Amino acid sequence: MKLEKVTKEEKVAEKRWYDDACGTALALEFLGERWSMLIVRELMLGPRRFGELKADLTGISANVLTQRLDSLEQAGVLTRRKLPPPANVQVYELTPWGYESEPIFQAMGRWATRSPRHDPTLPLSPVSAMLSLRTMIDPDRPDIRMTIGFRFPGASFVGRLDRHDLAIEPGEAGDADVVFETDTTRFVTLVYGKWPFEESEAEGRLKLTGDRAKAQQFVDLFALPEKLTQGDA
Repeated sequence: MKLEKVTKEEKVAEKRWYDDACGTALALEFLGERWSMLIVRELMLGPRRFGELKADLTGISANVLTQRLDSLEQAGVLTRRKLPPPANVQVYELTPWGYESEPIFQAMGRWATRSPRHDPTLPLSPVSAMLSLRTMIDPDRPDIRMTIGFRFPGASFVGRLDRHDLAIEPGEAGDADVVFETDTTRFVTLVYGKWPFEESEAEGRLKLTGDRAKAQQFVDLFALPEKLTQGDA
């Protein structure tokens, strides 16, 4: 591999944070500012509009979101484009290199959820809920194949499960074996807390349609990592 020296002038132009050749240091320059990683997370399942990003990133200001989108674009992590008519709106989407960062999010998610400070009852965006499934699914699962629909307030997704992957994309699945219609907070309690479906249905927090046996089979594929003990921390 050819090594190319970055000049002092180029370092100044790039506003480098660290005088460090480590790849981790450079990754932090791309993603280390507050909100940057969560913006990338929200784009992991496809392009989004500015307003959609702001709505799902609770607490971010329009000014900060604009700054982070600009810096991520300059870094080559995302790009912006205009959808053709009749939509005719601007969206932001990850570059192919940006999509390669998903394993980073998965590793961080599995690592951080072992902490006793992890609180699964905090708000969760629909995209984050879907990505948690791709992160926490049992890697040694049996060869189960099914199509699952997920409907949350303002967002719908379709998942296609096989032995090798759980592919998830925005949209509706007319051929779904089972459909979960709920809010994201209740969804994670169903998946990771293993709450009975009937309890959530009785509370009006869940509408479950399709094959209930497959729904249970699907939920059983997921578990959070074991929490650290006092001796581990």
